[in-house]
Amino acid sequence: METPPRKPPARGVYILPNLVTTASLFCGFLGILWSINGQYEQTALAILVSCVLDGLDGKVARLTNTSSDFGVQYDSLADLVAFGVTPAIMVYQWELRHFGHLGLMAAFLLVACGALRLARFNVLTKITNKKFFLGLPIPAQACTVATFYMFTQFLPESFTSLMPKACLILVYVLSFLMVSRVRYASFKEYGLIKAHPFSIMVTAILLFVMVASQPKLLGFIIFAGYIISGVIYTYFILPRRTAAALPDPTEETP
Repeated sequence: METPPRKPPARGVYILPNLVTTASLFCGFLGILWSINGQYEQTALAILVSCVLDGLDGKVARLTNTSSDFGVQYDSLADLVAFGVTPAIMVYQWELRHFGHLGLMAAFLLVACGALRLARFNVLTKITNKKFFLGLPIPAQACTVATFYMFTQFLPESFTSLMPKACLILVYVLSFLMVSRVRYASFKEYGLIKAHPFSIMVTAILLFVMVASQPKLLGFIIFAGYIISGVIYTYFILPRRTAAALPDPTEETP
């Protein structure tokens, strides 16, 4: 028996993912205004909300079967504002302005490397391994900056004098990682979830409870762990796997 042809989605459905992307862009715009006014707490929250919306727009497009090249390009432009311009202005207004031109160029480097990261992602997205991102994703960079501001509230006052230098170093490290060839898990493959559904569910619940109990403290720790995980995988685990897969030259061939 032949299956009936699948009906195309209604025209109005095509606007749904773009509306979610627009909401993410709006949050980035609000974050810029708040950071200019010195409201860094609200700016950090705006970045985190943009990150959630950025993850939803792709899901909505796939669920409604409304993915398009226009949506991909629009999403990248929104990401550049929400995760490139907004955190750069925030960290400059917060600490980098104390370095004068050096701080200004460091903030611009964050935007430039974010733009390069998005451009490379759009070019390579169809030919690269979907299990990993090549370079630190720009939303992860922005969320690291946002959660770092929240994390500093738990540091003793003796660290206040070190904060400008810490922010400068953090910005340079994040900028380099975005354009590097370090591989980061994309969490787009669900093989591990299907193989160990109960263990993954328990782990997810524990992480949710921990983050919900102290979101400002644990948020930065989680993103810092994600950043370190990519470096460890690329420079320690991946070379060993590659070496193990190669044939041993000392073995005699029959």
